[in-house]
Amino acid sequence: MCRAARPLHATCDTIQVAMLPVPPLACSQAWTAGAQRAFLRAACMAHALQADAVEPVHLLWALVWDEGHAGTRLAGLGLNPDSLQRQLGLPLLPATIDESPPPSLPWADAALSAAVAALSMAFEQQPHSEASTDHLLWSLCQPPLPTAELLRQCGLEASAWKVGQAGIAAEDTAPVPLPPDQTLRLREPATANPSDMYRLLDAAANRAREGLRVLEDYVRFVWNDQHLARLCKECRHDLASILAELPTMALLSARNTLDDVGTRVATAAEYQRSHPFDVLIAASKRTGEALRSLEEFGKVLNSQLGQRCEQLRYRLYTLEKAILRTGYNRERLAEQRLYLLLTEELCPRGAGPVLHAALEAGVRMVQIREKRMADRELVERCRWARRVTRQAEALLIINDRPDIAVVVEADGVHVGQSEFTIADARKIVGPDRLVGVSTHTLEQARQAVLEGADYLGVGPTFQSQTKHFNELAGVEFVRQVAAEITLPWFAIGGITVENVGQARSAGAERVAVSAAICAAEDPALAVSELLAQL
Repeated sequence: MCRAARPLHATCDTIQVAMLPVPPLACSQAWTAGAQRAFLRAACMAHALQADAVEPVHLLWALVWDEGHAGTRLAGLGLNPDSLQRQLGLPLLPATIDESPPPSLPWADAALSAAVAALSMAFEQQPHSEASTDHLLWSLCQPPLPTAELLRQCGLEASAWKVGQAGIAAEDTAPVPLPPDQTLRLREPATANPSDMYRLLDAAANRAREGLRVLEDYVRFVWNDQHLARLCKECRHDLASILAELPTMALLSARNTLDDVGTRVATAAEYQRSHPFDVLIAASKRTGEALRSLEEFGKVLNSQLGQRCEQLRYRLYTLEKAILRTGYNRERLAEQRLYLLLTEELCPRGAGPVLHAALEAGVRMVQIREKRMADRELVERCRWARRVTRQAEALLIINDRPDIAVVVEADGVHVGQSEFTIADARKIVGPDRLVGVSTHTLEQARQAVLEGADYLGVGPTFQSQTKHFNELAGVEFVRQVAAEITLPWFAIGGITVENVGQARSAGAERVAVSAAICAAEDPALAVSELLAQL
């Protein structure tokens, strides 16, 4: 009769003998490596012989192959795979047996009993110790197992010997079985060599520092992005604070670059970077991996060290997103200088003539901004604008309506501080469409970069015909953003041909304009004059 596998009944450090999992290998911490190999070989043999279950004879056959005490003892008795096969009447085995984990087989009651007896013997001799192949061999000598008679004929009887740490020795009495409700404590895992741990942590720390420095150097010296450079620097300093908890001399003493096998292993891809963007991606991934290694192995020394590395790793993920999206959108919007906000009621001659004239004069980014239009009418207006802008190879953005942006296949959506969040808009429009956001303070602009905005509206710069503001962010806000942020941004709010120079002097390289073009006598001329100053 075969017994189905039982679930492991255990706390974090105990196992009920009466609920031993099947196969015994599932409880790996209770067995030596040799015993675990024996269980695996027994299961492989049973599978190769197409047996219905793993039996004691399969365990004995596995022990014959053992190179430890049990195998040596059996070899001394003249038992080898061939002789055992003949004496037990086993079918002829295949020439080779696959020792990869076989499909799940049930374990016969007799095989289970042998495993339980081996565990009981190990615990009786020394609590918290592992059961070995010696203990398994002793258990297979127990009547009425079918292996007991064969082993008795070979000179092994359970009543005549015991299993000790040094192997098999004479014994006057058989051991007392462990009560079924007795629990076994798993042996505490061996502590890693401190020098090895410090060597690993030192290598991970170096990779993390180097990766952060690569990111910081690029955003600082190539982009002149003060905001992202400051965030990189803060991460570096926080990493240094974490690493200060580790003994510096222990890390240096454990370092062994000359014998590091990794220095002699390389792939062709490591030396190929076709674009600076590839460098940024590689550096951010390397830093994240290093922080994860510091986090996991740091827990071995200090749980707080692991927690602090985890928090820093999460910050890196946000920083990585901000850096990579900034790089992507700097290229995507590199040619955009003038952004037309098209509103029907601001166009005395109609939005159609204004849009055509603006596109012919050089506008390549248009936003449909209609606050009072009914949804169906708005959808039709946006579809018309999509056809026109697509012919001109211009970008089309929909104000405040990510759903309509998707319906009309626009290039993106623009949201304000009181409408959709960037994250919610992104859920609707997907990863590829642009999500722009209006900002009115420096803190809002910084936060929008971290949240994944593709571009910013920065303002209001001047009083506007389309909106009335109780407070103006003004030219000073434009100057602040210009000093810190290189994610593409547009100065917005009341910008005209007459005052665009002030915005430009404050650092604006791009502007968003509505009435200055929509209400102009000659929209094309207005576009040309604005572009000339940008």
